[in-house]
This record gives sequence, C-alpha cells and structure tokens, in this order.
Amino acid sequence: MTGAFLHGAMREPIDIAERVPPREVFEAAEGASSFGALYAARYRDVYAAMWLVTRNRYEAEEIAQDAFLKVLERWDRIRALEDPVGYVYTTAMNVWRSRARRAAVAVRKATHVFPIDDSIAAAERRVDVVRALAKLTARQRAAVILTDLVGLTSEEAGRALGIRPSTVRVLAARARTVLKEGMEP
Repeated sequence: MTGAFLHGAMREPIDIAERVPPREVFEAAEGASSFGALYAARYRDVYAAMWLVTRNRYEAEEIAQDAFLKVLERWDRIRALEDPVGYVYTTAMNVWRSRARRAAVAVRKATHVFPIDDSIAAAERRVDVVRALAKLTARQRAAVILTDLVGLTSEEAGRALGIRPSTVRVLAARARTVLKEGMEP
C-alpha cells in the first residue's frame, strides 16, 4: 500500500516510499537477512496502515519504527513464527494503543477534562476518505484498515487487535456502512 498521501494542510502530496527510516536498521539486522527482507517488504505497508489509524504521518512513522525495532529485538523468537507479518501489525497496533492510553491519561491529568480534537486532525479531515475514517470508532477504524486495506484475515486482525475474529467482522461491517454513507455525494 504505497503511493502519495496528502499531509499538513492537505495540499501537498508526500510519497510514503520516501519515509523509510535510515540504513542503520538494516545494518543492525546483519546476519538476520530474513528480518531485513521483512522490513524492506512491509515497512511501507505498516507505516501506511498506522497513518490511516492515527491520521498523523509523524506519529505513524514513529509507531512503525518502534514496532519494527521491537520485532528486531525479539527476532530470534519471532522468525520461527508462522506469521511474522501478523506479529509486526500486532506490535504496531499495541504501540498505537499504548501511546493513545498514555496521551489520554496525560491530558486528563493536565486538564481534568477529556481531550478535544486537535487542529492537525481537523485539517487532515479535509480529504474525504480521512473524514469518513474519522467518523468511525478506533476499533472500527482499526478493523476495517487491517482487513480491507492491509488485507489481513479476520483471524489475523483479531490477533493484532486482541479481539475475536467475529468481533473484527462485525466492526469492519459497521465501519463499511459508515464509510459508504460518508463517501456518498
């Protein structure tokens, strides 16, 4: 899932292929060429999925990098898994959820109120697809992105989200309904 996304004021496109982190990650994986192959093949997809989940390219990039770093740190165990790609997405989703929880707690402690929508997210919603995604709950958005855009099965997405496959299917179906209504002219 590569290509041009719009960012900032949504006027200038960026090519997510240009957002691949430095070569040091590959050098750190020397001797573990299968990690390098996994990274090269999937970094852009994980970054793009996280961009759609977070609606913030910088946060998406950090989450994707953190996820791959965690996978690299555990590569001796992960390489033997049946689905290391699924593990990468699971790790990325866990990083995202952890960041969201920490941010929510920090905001509540600082302001004693629930967080409000920030201006960056509001600016990014100018694009129809992102606006429609913003109407979804976080779980619906994650389910539809992992199943429809990333191409994971409901079982794989369920493992990534820590929920049952049937719940993933229900969330994705509800999300598709909202997206369909939001995308109609």
